[in-house]
Amino acid sequence: MAFSDLYQLTPSGPTWSVAQEFETVFDFEYSDDRDDLLSLYAKGKKMQWDAAERIDWSQDLDWENPQGMPEQTIGIFGSPMWEKMSKQERIELRRNMQAWSVSQFLHGEQGALICSAKIVQQVPDLEAKFYASTQTIDEARHVEAYKRLIEKIGMSYPITGPLATLLEQVLEDKRWDMTYLGMQVVIEGLALAAFAGIRDMSTSPLAGAVNAYVMQDEARHVAFGRLTLREYYPHLTAAERKEREEFLVEACYHMRDRFQSREVYENLGFDVGECVAWADESEGARNFRNHLFNRIVPIVADIGLWGETVQRGYAQMGVLDYVNVDVDALQANDEKIAQDFDARRRNIEEVAAVAAE
Repeated sequence: MAFSDLYQLTPSGPTWSVAQEFETVFDFEYSDDRDDLLSLYAKGKKMQWDAAERIDWSQDLDWENPQGMPEQTIGIFGSPMWEKMSKQERIELRRNMQAWSVSQFLHGEQGALICSAKIVQQVPDLEAKFYASTQTIDEARHVEAYKRLIEKIGMSYPITGPLATLLEQVLEDKRWDMTYLGMQVVIEGLALAAFAGIRDMSTSPLAGAVNAYVMQDEARHVAFGRLTLREYYPHLTAAERKEREEFLVEACYHMRDRFQSREVYENLGFDVGECVAWADESEGARNFRNHLFNRIVPIVADIGLWGETVQRGYAQMGVLDYVNVDVDALQANDEKIAQDFDARRRNIEEVAAVAAE
């Protein structure tokens, strides 16, 4: 079956072209004095992995609940619409919700693949080009992994509007730091929180492993953007910082709205406005959306975009308190959990080998 046959709604076209105008920068100094970036580059080389080998794709998914997620993660859980649904209707909604979510991960990872290749061309420092080259292969691997997961689920959705809008803005901007800010900080930072929710709540070993291993890479990507922008932003004028803060707040609203799942409600014949309104007001959905920013907010503060515009925007979103989150501790835990998944798989393989003797 062709991947295009999995779409529940028809995409706008088989491809999407975004016009770009930016400089490709060569660095003839071939500098090697950025130990922090070179260390990330060395780590990126050392930690490459094969999605076809590290993940056991022979595992089946539960047809009714492919990622093994609790019903409370569905936006309209507990609503009058939910209470009226039959068991089969709830199963269909759950399957579509999870397919939609993984589809957005897939499309977002392709966006990250393109953005990381753009960074290789744009960024002026050779050390940063080196690291971005490792990120490019990381992102290709993530596209491969989420494509295979979607094929196991058996349905897909086109890219959602808010994600497409942000990707378009990031790709069209000529300034290299805006690619970092939009992709490495906002999209990757929010993705880490979303992946963590599935990794930690899923009862599916396959879905848990995919997200755990992708997160192991993404933590390095966010660290890359953080290191580079933390050095660059203090040299901007007040007007230049304010412009980036305004973009940042708008981008965060786009990404928050990305999780409204409008396409699913439309496809299944629900009243889209009623469903989105319920999800926006429900405590569970609000907590989920707010938690998505637990990795973005402290990094934004760390890179120096912590002016009045950002603080006011984050206060209105209810996420300002995340500024105190220890991102380094979260990333260290991401590494440990991925290693734990590896250990469990090795143990299963060893037990199976002994049983076969």
